[in-house]
Amino acid sequence: MLAGLDPEQRAAVTAPAGPVCILAGAGTGKTRAVTSRIAHRVLTGEVSGRHVLAVTFTARAAAELRARLTALGVSGVQARTFHAAALRQVRYFAPRLLAGRAMPELLDSKARLVTLAAARVGLRADRAAARDLAGEIEWAKSSLVEPGEYVVAAAKALRDTPHEPAKVAEVFVAYEKLKRANGVIDFEDMLRAAVWGIEEHPDVAEQVRGQYRHFVVDEYQDVNPLQQRLLEAWLGGRDDLTVVGDASQTIYSFTGATSTYLVDFPRRHRGATVLRLVRDYRSTPQVVGLANAVISQARGTEARLRLELRGQRPPGPEPDLRIFTDEPAEAAAVATRCRALVDAGTPAREIAVLFRTNAQSEAYEKALTEAEVPYVVQGAERFFERAEVRQAMVALRAATRSIPGETPLRDAVVEGLSAVGWAPDAAPAGGAARERWEALAALVGLADEYAATPPVLPIGEAAAVQRLVTLADFNDELARRAAQQHVPTVEGVTLASLHSAKGLEWDAVFLVGLSEGTLPTTYARTAEQVEEERRLLYVGITRAREWLWLSYAVARSPGGRARRPSRFLPQLDRSGGGTERAGAAPKRAERRRNQVISCRICGATLLAGPDRKLGRCPACPSDIDEDLYERLRDWRARVAAAQKVPAYVVFTDATITALAERRPGRREELIAIAGIGPRKIGLYGEPVLALVDGAAVDDVCREKTLKIDP
Repeated sequence: MLAGLDPEQRAAVTAPAGPVCILAGAGTGKTRAVTSRIAHRVLTGEVSGRHVLAVTFTARAAAELRARLTALGVSGVQARTFHAAALRQVRYFAPRLLAGRAMPELLDSKARLVTLAAARVGLRADRAAARDLAGEIEWAKSSLVEPGEYVVAAAKALRDTPHEPAKVAEVFVAYEKLKRANGVIDFEDMLRAAVWGIEEHPDVAEQVRGQYRHFVVDEYQDVNPLQQRLLEAWLGGRDDLTVVGDASQTIYSFTGATSTYLVDFPRRHRGATVLRLVRDYRSTPQVVGLANAVISQARGTEARLRLELRGQRPPGPEPDLRIFTDEPAEAAAVATRCRALVDAGTPAREIAVLFRTNAQSEAYEKALTEAEVPYVVQGAERFFERAEVRQAMVALRAATRSIPGETPLRDAVVEGLSAVGWAPDAAPAGGAARERWEALAALVGLADEYAATPPVLPIGEAAAVQRLVTLADFNDELARRAAQQHVPTVEGVTLASLHSAKGLEWDAVFLVGLSEGTLPTTYARTAEQVEEERRLLYVGITRAREWLWLSYAVARSPGGRARRPSRFLPQLDRSGGGTERAGAAPKRAERRRNQVISCRICGATLLAGPDRKLGRCPACPSDIDEDLYERLRDWRARVAAAQKVPAYVVFTDATITALAERRPGRREELIAIAGIGPRKIGLYGEPVLALVDGAAVDDVCREKTLKIDP
């Protein structure tokens, strides 16, 4: 169980029972640590699996927890989202809590009722307005704010409300009345019902707490007050609680989530064990260095728990920082690079284009379509709710009546999908049609995966007999996955907002549209809101395993008003110069100015000019050649005297030190040193290279090319 764990992970796995807080940075193996901790406690007999409840925030994350625990040989553990756990309990206890009445239907979406509620108070709400109003109601209910308290609470929270707060409160009241009149509840009601059932019914509390005695909460920085209230109801004053989180990834405060519970965990739980996971196994040292550089500037409450990651992977390419004339040029360049990556062998599913708002997606959809690159829009519509997927599932169920049961599963699925016009060798060009084709291709890939790992044989069935996996079995698997939103991987470049990219990772990541007004957004008016925008960029950077591109466009459209790059980006030219046209190679000077430079010793990203020139951090040991340093200083003094200029005009002290430390042997290595451009290469390149090669100062100064009399 402990094999292969690093020392910090091992400490997390073997920590004693009681309150445990694991501060886990991006890519540090937190899921492995959490599942190993649960498995270690179960398999050593410390706890029973059926007494463990592990909660997280997405169905995908819960499914991964279950799969890993199963692989570790652990059964009985309940791994669910907060909502799924609450729904299970409310449904179970409904006959007791509702005195025999039927449980109200659960709303999938607030939009329809919110639209009706808005109309009742004199507001016309289109789809976008209804979504904004629903978001405000969700925030209020998650924050335990009642309709009559909304105006004051919104003012205190500095909410950017879609209408006057008093009008939003009216919509809130009307929504609640409509909900009751229609006999339905929303997700927040369901969480509240679970809390009410435990807090107000001692028999329910006794049964729930008797079942669940050990708790694990993943992504603890994302809990809201309502979820925390439910967690405390489950605990009932007990302290066998393990929480895992990263304050630097707190990016959902607009929904009511708060890192306060993570930050204050040691204060709320006296004697808590606090552990830190900082070894990053996901990203190259170059990506890790940039992430550290961005988050090192963070301020505020979350910064108190900031983690400095340490990259564990071999070195990779430096992050690529680019500036473009306008957004169409930026999108075209991104699509061109995606096309090149795919052509070079990078799977399209291992590439992501991430942006601050969903409205930015359209330009990249268009550019990728023109480049004939398949793409998938993350978060636009749930996979199993897409029309083509629903039609395909109906066709596959119907196909069980006509396709013989002994047909190999892949062949059966392909034949079944032919009824909806899908064929394995008929992939259309990029765009929406290609996206639909890829969605159905993902079902075929899922069939291959399912056939390779057939379901566990029933107890009593001979282990030597391998039961054929049929199309009917696969339909059952699809139904299970649809219920849990456990989606397959679709082949295509992922287009996603930074928020929806949380928890995911790719080989290559494009972070685009990084301009002031977009990241940070113009709506970020307070220091706390600006810091959350910084954390969004940090989350985006840490999604990349190896290849990272960061870019912004000077203007939104050709000839438009100029914008500045995001304040969070290190080392970008703030003048707005150095721009690129689509398809045009950047000039060498522009590439160098926008390049991220890492310490040649420890790999950290260098921000200060002198550090970039030296190529190392101030704290890293110097490997200066003292003899070369003195000869360079002597040579510089003679050149300056001959040209009647101050010595620093020839080369600054920092440049002389950099030359003596880095000892360049070629012109390309000279120009890689910040501060040595083409002009100085022409003037001083040959004598400097000669000095590095061991030439005496007198010999170099006798060269006629310098016209200096020693």
